[in-house]
Amino acid sequence: MTSIYLDYGAATPLADEVKLAMEPYETTLFYNPSALYLAAKQVASDIAAARADIAGTLGVHASDIIFTAGGTEANNLAIQGVMRQFPGGNVVVSAIEHQAILKPASQYDMHFCIVDSTGLVNIDNLVSQIDDKTVLVSIMYANNEVGTIEPLRHISAQINAIKKDRMSRHIMWPLYFHTDACQAANYLDIHCTRLGVDMMTLNGGKIYGPKQSGVLSVRPYVRLQPLIYGGGQERNMRSGTENVPGIIGFAKALTIAQTKQREESVRVQKLQQLFISELQKQIPNIVINGSMQYRVPNNVHITIPGQDNERMIMALDEKGVMCATGSACKASTDEPSHVLKALGISDEYARSSLRFTMGRGTTDTAILSTVKLLTSLLK
Repeated sequence: MTSIYLDYGAATPLADEVKLAMEPYETTLFYNPSALYLAAKQVASDIAAARADIAGTLGVHASDIIFTAGGTEANNLAIQGVMRQFPGGNVVVSAIEHQAILKPASQYDMHFCIVDSTGLVNIDNLVSQIDDKTVLVSIMYANNEVGTIEPLRHISAQINAIKKDRMSRHIMWPLYFHTDACQAANYLDIHCTRLGVDMMTLNGGKIYGPKQSGVLSVRPYVRLQPLIYGGGQERNMRSGTENVPGIIGFAKALTIAQTKQREESVRVQKLQQLFISELQKQIPNIVINGSMQYRVPNNVHITIPGQDNERMIMALDEKGVMCATGSACKASTDEPSHVLKALGISDEYARSSLRFTMGRGTTDTAILSTVKLLTSLLK
């Protein structure tokens, strides 16, 4: 039985080129980059080169890059690293953020902004949630469940207008804009300056890089407090001996992802269109969730009314198709998705929903086979 993997939003395989780039740092170049001998200094130099490559892609300075152990740590550093310094401040997030944003933000005065039925942030509502004590706004770039892309440039313009108004009234509290871009790097522009963001989170495990590798890009004017104290690595922002293979692998994976971005986006979008059109032909009562206009090209999120999504996933898995109900980080809970709730989808419909996310290994044949198998299970 041939396996069909359609859960690239949860995890991607390590690319061969990335594995090749990492291997020397697991064996012959294993040195601690903080050591003083020449071999270790070469490793430190290689980290510096990787940092510069990442910074160039993001349109920031090399010193703005903080290496972390994945997206969750980077998100926690962004949220807690700012909010700990402003005990009277609040943080504004969208109702569809990943738990890696919602959980740390919930430790502080957290304000929600609503989204529409497609998952797009309501800009007017967002602005209304920002008051004179708001120090951080965190809006994800592309939603991990329904794939909706948020208008970061528009949001940034609104935040800048609020900053100017504050300055005119001599309110000196900072107002930072962070985005969780973990689902975006394969398909979207992640240039921080063009997007107008102060901080950005990226995750190596989503871009065909090593798991437990990640980055938080932080502009130099952002006041940030570390979560991990120790030897002072990463400009004292993330102490601990560097995960050199992870850093090298992340940098290589990001370079490849952005080099392939346009070509792969076009290819995968054709698969997305094929997938949706075939589903609508074969299953007339199907509902496509999320924005059709503003959507990452690898995401197809559906509701099949009257069906139990866990049973469907197990049945598909028995036939060799791997997909998801939503975020892999909450797959073990029985709670309906907070993302689907925020879109106005009922608990009943949420429990009848499936997420398919495509990637570099997905083919037309895989899509057609999946639709055929899914259709057969509904008869």
